[in-house]
Amino acid sequence: MDLAHPHFEEPRWLLLAVVAPVLLALLHRHAAVKRKQQLAQIASPRFVNELAASHSPARRGFKNLLLMLALAGVGMALARPQWGELKSTSQWLGEDVVFALDCSNSMLATDVRPNRLQRAKLAILDFVRTHGRGRVGLVAFAGGSFLQCPLTLDYDAFENALQAVDEKTIPIAGTDIGRALKEANHAMEKASRRKLVVLVTDGEDLEKSGVATAQSLGTNGLVVFTVGIGSPAGSEIQILNPAGQLELVRDLNGEVVRSRLDEKTLAAIAQATGGNYYPLGPLGEGLAKVRMAVETLDASAGLTRTRSRGVERYYWPVAAALVLMIAESLIGTRRGKSSAK
Repeated sequence: MDLAHPHFEEPRWLLLAVVAPVLLALLHRHAAVKRKQQLAQIASPRFVNELAASHSPARRGFKNLLLMLALAGVGMALARPQWGELKSTSQWLGEDVVFALDCSNSMLATDVRPNRLQRAKLAILDFVRTHGRGRVGLVAFAGGSFLQCPLTLDYDAFENALQAVDEKTIPIAGTDIGRALKEANHAMEKASRRKLVVLVTDGEDLEKSGVATAQSLGTNGLVVFTVGIGSPAGSEIQILNPAGQLELVRDLNGEVVRSRLDEKTLAAIAQATGGNYYPLGPLGEGLAKVRMAVETLDASAGLTRTRSRGVERYYWPVAAALVLMIAESLIGTRRGKSSAK
């Protein structure tokens, strides 16, 4: 038997193991005095001695002792004695993760099929269904940002919120990654030792605020993993006009806008917070790499560690108390025949 590190997990109950037997002993003493007084009132001392000739004070004292020891055993059991150790290794069961999803018009580019936005939504959904273990949240952003789904373990609710995101979710045109990171940071619990954000976008930060915001929030525990979607060559953007027909997006000069994946900006945002950048890939490999990177980050930070806890041994004093109470009930207070004569 492993006897390492003996201790009591709830030592305050040891007071019961000491006080209860003392109180019981005082109660027995008081009861004995009262019995003698009552007998003295109804019979002479000689007659009392004859009536009590078969009574064994030693047996009664022994029974009382057994009861006091049983009470002490109950107190020790409540104090939860422990010895020996059980070691367990904490695993990455999934920390809180907020996905920041770009839903600006540039995400309608078709260099990724069916388009960037739909492909990103499918990849996030597949990731949560396959690897989701902790709470997940969703921030949709374009020129503004909105918490589409607070942190939750209800993956069905998250899926519904994700499916509802489209290019019209955020009515403010443009792409402001800095605002999206701030919104994602607000969605996390302030007491979290580390705040994980997965930024899924093509990286076209029109407000140029993403890197500076990441540097600022990174000092407060925010870690951003950026996942780029699209291609460096880019693609034209088609949107529905008021007549319900597809037309190409043009700039103020009438030139067709071509949206390109900005990997440099995404890598800089991730690096500023201690995260990593990954391209999404045709099968969502980027998000799978995010999960592996987080596990590696946990191990390197010493967050995946072995914990030791004591082995519960309360059943030993419980068993002793039961045996003592059974023994007490089986022992009588009358002398043996030879002793009574």
